[in-house]
Amino acid sequence: MKNLRLFVVLFMAAVLSTASFAQQAKKRELLTFDAFEEKLKAAGKNAQILDARLPEEYAQNHLERAVNFNIANKEDFAKESGKLNKEQPVFIYSIGNGRSGTLAKQLREAGFKDVTEVPGGLSKWIGLGRPVVSTTGKGLSLEEYQASLKSEKLVLVDFGSRYCGSCKRLDPTIDSIKTEHAANVKVVKIEAYENKSLVKELGVVGLPTLILYKGSEIVWQKKGGASKAEIEKVLESQHLSAR
Repeated sequence: MKNLRLFVVLFMAAVLSTASFAQQAKKRELLTFDAFEEKLKAAGKNAQILDARLPEEYAQNHLERAVNFNIANKEDFAKESGKLNKEQPVFIYSIGNGRSGTLAKQLREAGFKDVTEVPGGLSKWIGLGRPVVSTTGKGLSLEEYQASLKSEKLVLVDFGSRYCGSCKRLDPTIDSIKTEHAANVKVVKIEAYENKSLVKELGVVGLPTLILYKGSEIVWQKKGGASKAEIEKVLESQHLSAR
């Protein structure tokens, strides 16, 4: 009987643990972009839109009616969150879903009932051509971009942002490729948020995004970065195919 009671206790603990894990996973699950837009539209004036990036990022580009809510300033969390209505829906974004996920978790723990992240973050929002309030210029036109690709070499384009953590981690790899493969590869870096029209034209919906051109044709593309070995393998295959 004692062993049976112990088994029941352990079984219930396992069930509760699984349920808790499932609940946390469900909370973090992101909507599809279409579902997100429908929810944002349905919320109307009740939508509380938060930008979880740095103030200088917010100043460049942000969603209309968004309020800057810098997660790096933890001391201000209580004060800033106190200005919000816990019963009204909250919509959060960052570059991708890194900082927005952190802020979403903090708000839920603080008692906010309905917290939703922009799936894919501002990168996807801009890449899909959705409107932003912006202080940056138009950036490169598609024609100017295409002109920059003219080369007898392969051309590796790196779409990123100086505010993007994944982009910064990729920088040393791209710099190494540029130096070590200078004879065969031309490297072009594009600051995505200063070239919103171009990002929309090319359908770049995540940062970093790498695009490799041979002539004017895209021969390889990857969102989210890549290792040096992976990039070099692609470059080598393109050199071999050209022989």
